[in-house]
Amino acid sequence: MGGAHGDATLLGPGDDAAVVAAPDGRTVISIDTQVQDQDFRLQWPNGYRTTGFDVGWKAAAQNLSDINAMGARATSLVVSLTLPPDTPVAWVEDLADGLTSGIRELGAANCSVAGGDLGRGTEISVTVAVLGTLDGGQPVLRSGAKPGDILALAGTVGHAAAGLALLESKVHVENLTGEQRALVELQCRPRPPLAAGPAARSAGATAMLDISDGMLRDGERLAKASGVAVDLQPGPLQTLADTLRPAAGLLAADAREWVLGGGEDHGLLATFPSGLPLPPGFTAIGSVQALGIDEGPGVKIAGRSADTGGWDHFAH
Repeated sequence: MGGAHGDATLLGPGDDAAVVAAPDGRTVISIDTQVQDQDFRLQWPNGYRTTGFDVGWKAAAQNLSDINAMGARATSLVVSLTLPPDTPVAWVEDLADGLTSGIRELGAANCSVAGGDLGRGTEISVTVAVLGTLDGGQPVLRSGAKPGDILALAGTVGHAAAGLALLESKVHVENLTGEQRALVELQCRPRPPLAAGPAARSAGATAMLDISDGMLRDGERLAKASGVAVDLQPGPLQTLADTLRPAAGLLAADAREWVLGGGEDHGLLATFPSGLPLPPGFTAIGSVQALGIDEGPGVKIAGRSADTGGWDHFAH
């Protein structure tokens, strides 16, 4: 499944366990799961059929993004795959291709699949654990944002949410424009900006996290961890929403809600000391503020408290 090994994988698939180098002396590790009919559908209401390639790519993307959000670089991953016995072999082979293609095309050149496990179940479930290295640097945590910092974004927000809305709509996939199909693809095959995480760390980012559950919800997580208020500016939000107007018009939806509440683009939300140049790929979208009297940490828009929104795994 993994193809050629990365430099960190000293022993790959074939034995009871892999052997992975950790020259930095520390290992950054994360794990994520996709479950059929919870995280993806094999058949969507608009007629789109999820391929194994889609699921494999997304498994790579969402896990690589977590390592990226620490300012680290992914080195290897292991995969646990649970399948119903009637799953076509071609679908599983397609998943393997999607996984390795995602690793390669997203830019994790030194990462490889070190091993995994295969089991039987009633639904498809894909769990990936990924390891990474800080290359001698320090991790960028959620808890380091300081009043006066600049809040910046790398990657996209709202595009995957727009793609999900199109998948759940009655507008058949064959009737979508090229631009609308691109939004569907970003839901099924996210493109996290993997170069941005280490670049942010090197540039002096004070806090950072992956936007997987929506800018408001994840912004609130950063604010609470740092004990600050995060203030988003309307201008950049409007610019982000404007790129989604055609899809929003088709579905009579609010593009701004996709931008603020939509997850799974796996962009990065980071804070930087004021006066420092932002690294390539980042755009300023707000600021970090000290808490006022009787004010708790959270997210504001132009100084006014914003509803959290975003994805909640255990909501209805």
